[in-house]
Amino acid sequence: MIRFRPRLMPAALGAIALLLAAKLAALLPAGVQPLAGASLGVTPAQASNPAPPPVPAQAVAPPPAPAEPTAEQRAERALLEGLRARRAELDGREQALAAREVVLAAAERRLTQRIEEMTALQQRLQAADQALGAREEAGWRQMVKLYEGMRPRDAAAIFDDLEMPVLVQLVDRMREAKAAPVLGAMKPDRARLLTAELARHRARPTE
Repeated sequence: MIRFRPRLMPAALGAIALLLAAKLAALLPAGVQPLAGASLGVTPAQASNPAPPPVPAQAVAPPPAPAEPTAEQRAERALLEGLRARRAELDGREQALAAREVVLAAAERRLTQRIEEMTALQQRLQAADQALGAREEAGWRQMVKLYEGMRPRDAAAIFDDLEMPVLVQLVDRMREAKAAPVLGAMKPDRARLLTAELARHRARPTE
């Protein structure tokens, strides 16, 4: 049994490595050289794709800071804000005008209704006044007819004691042929006063 000495181990290992390299070169196709790291346990994929070197921390650039708006951008923004505020103001005015129109329309309707009610009331009052005047005139005519049917002396005795406004209304409605004998039978002072009042009454303008 052969024993290797410790001093011969490196030399023997080197010889074995050379022998393996020669056999490997003989097995490879022509023109292909064995990898330099094959004897060191490095695979061909690792040799062709080496790991990238680590990137230093200070090499990573920080995110860029936002750029300050230019004067033109600030002016445009101010213009847009002014237009927006103006539009809001116009919308508010439009709403106020619409509300005012609604109030005015309601007031106009109430006023129209009130005018119609007043017109109807005035018409009713005029009709009532005409009816009253007609009744009063009918009453005066009945009294006139009564005194015209009396004897002049009897009528004159009553006329001397009547109030002047009533007497004027009666005599004014009497026929002249019936009123003249009554006036002749009245007291002279009373007849003169009645004549003066009757003249003033007939001189007044008719309403």
